[in-house]
Amino acid sequence: MPEQKITGENPFCTRRIRPGAVPFCFPSGVDVENLLDCLRRNQWRGEIVGPHGSGKSTLLASILKAVEQAGRQSVCFELHDGQRSLPSGWRRNTKMAALSRPAIVAVDGYEQLSLWSRFCLKRYCRRRHLGLLVTSHAATGMPEIFRTTASLDMALQIVEQLMQKEHLTIPANVIADSLARNDANIRELLFDLYDFFEQQRNKAEE
Repeated sequence: MPEQKITGENPFCTRRIRPGAVPFCFPSGVDVENLLDCLRRNQWRGEIVGPHGSGKSTLLASILKAVEQAGRQSVCFELHDGQRSLPSGWRRNTKMAALSRPAIVAVDGYEQLSLWSRFCLKRYCRRRHLGLLVTSHAATGMPEIFRTTASLDMALQIVEQLMQKEHLTIPANVIADSLARNDANIRELLFDLYDFFEQQRNKAEE
């Protein structure tokens, strides 16, 4: 009788690595409460700055969870390449969210917005006493809450979290090589490891 294939979910599938699914790996001495305090001191306004794939979206998800636990409502908009304005209806959605409790608007990919769109958003938030938290590849002039950087240590921690229930292992040199090949982009590293895991699983089944 042929051996039954392993059918478990790949630990690097999209569902497992989406922003918020894996906790952000903070450097020593920093945690989400520190950043929440910083955001509060800046009247709930600030930016997370860092290169592509360095964990900005993951960190944003962690902070927004803490923001909601602190009693504020969050409204998050995720922008992609070439998206120069917020989606239609963003004012209505934000106004509805702020009806029951103080709100904070979050924009993931803020650098995509045109200067006019940024101006309109900041003016809208200021007039309605809303917080504003954004992620960007470069500083935009808002108070900096945190600057993300991708490192091998961070990559190893993330892979360890994702692989903790797996019998297969991924050598550290494979992770290091992929990270270097992808210019320290953690997201691309995890895509690489999806393929590597499938290859290793197929070999184990042969």
